[in-house]
Amino acid sequence: MAPPNTEKLQSELTHRQSSSAIKFERDYLPPNFTIKELRQTIPPHCFERDTLKSFGYTIKDLAIVGALAYAATFIDSHLPLALRYIAWPTYWFFCGAFATGIWVIAHECGHQAFSPSKKINNTVGFILHSALLVPYHSWRISHSKHHKHTGHVDKDQVFVPKTRSLLSLPLKDVDTPQMNHSVLEDTPFITLINLIGQQLLGWPLYLIFNCSGQVYDGRWANHFNPNSPIFDPKNFTDIIISDIGIIIGLSAIFYFSYIYSFITVVKYYLIPYFIVNHWLVLITYLQHTDPKLPHYRENQWNFVRGAVCTVDRHIGFLDSIFHRITSTHVAHHLFSTMPHYHAEEATIHIKKVLGHYYIFDDTPIFEALWRSFASCKFIEDEGDIIFYKN
Repeated sequence: MAPPNTEKLQSELTHRQSSSAIKFERDYLPPNFTIKELRQTIPPHCFERDTLKSFGYTIKDLAIVGALAYAATFIDSHLPLALRYIAWPTYWFFCGAFATGIWVIAHECGHQAFSPSKKINNTVGFILHSALLVPYHSWRISHSKHHKHTGHVDKDQVFVPKTRSLLSLPLKDVDTPQMNHSVLEDTPFITLINLIGQQLLGWPLYLIFNCSGQVYDGRWANHFNPNSPIFDPKNFTDIIISDIGIIIGLSAIFYFSYIYSFITVVKYYLIPYFIVNHWLVLITYLQHTDPKLPHYRENQWNFVRGAVCTVDRHIGFLDSIFHRITSTHVAHHLFSTMPHYHAEEATIHIKKVLGHYYIFDDTPIFEALWRSFASCKFIEDEGDIIFYKN
């Protein structure tokens, strides 16, 4: 028996997938719920912010990170070499995971969800984020703009889809879907290298160069310059304060490198820091980048449509460590001042109203990451409701 023609089978599969995607895009009807309708379905207590409860979560995470760091001081002095190769990665993994939970709490402070007190929110958020080398107010301001314009092609602030023309791709006839598939197809090896680069460097590149953010007519947009086009003149002082926080954080790194050695700082702080960056990029990328998610231009966008333009996912036991930011993100985008410890209950009620507009994906997280990275390359320059293509 002759072997199957794999190239032909793949071509046919590609054609069917592309045809299905385009039909879905043409037939898609955007939701028309109001924020009031959705809010009325949620019990009022879900919107209550408890300062002591929020501090409880914060202290727990800080205590665990502290305990892990203390335990790590015994690795080199008490364990044989073979066990050190297990103990250090274990420390890095769990320290990075719980530090990500601390990052999420600081993120809640930026949304004023930690406490009814703005002063407490900003003080706690500034300290926690500065310790993780995040410019608190700078990020708070740009992240607020992201929430206000999620899913808006021209106004969203992060993971903004690139258009066909921006990537200088040839024009294609939308009625011949087989010609649209895999325009930017790379070898799996190149895709993997690019994906690793995104996971390791995506966060600092976003802060410094606004990578994946809006394009500002050639102007350098970043989170450290108070005159950056991301910000308004009224934000000047907050950006300077954020920069001071980063300077203090970097100074602490240099100080401890001088006292204990740079390699010690690498083992105890910098590797967990990069793991935090990895989880941060993975979580936010998969929340807003998926073949099923629409993006809108001005004529079709509104706040609710943008807010539900995100995906809830489970990430195993890490979901709890990350304060369920992965599995309750739709609720978070609809009501960003709601504390994380109420978002799971709110999600149950929101799902009933949203119906099929509520998107939950239980694909294993790294499989989902690969799928989105390989499939979500660009959007078309035309259309008011558009989906990713590759």
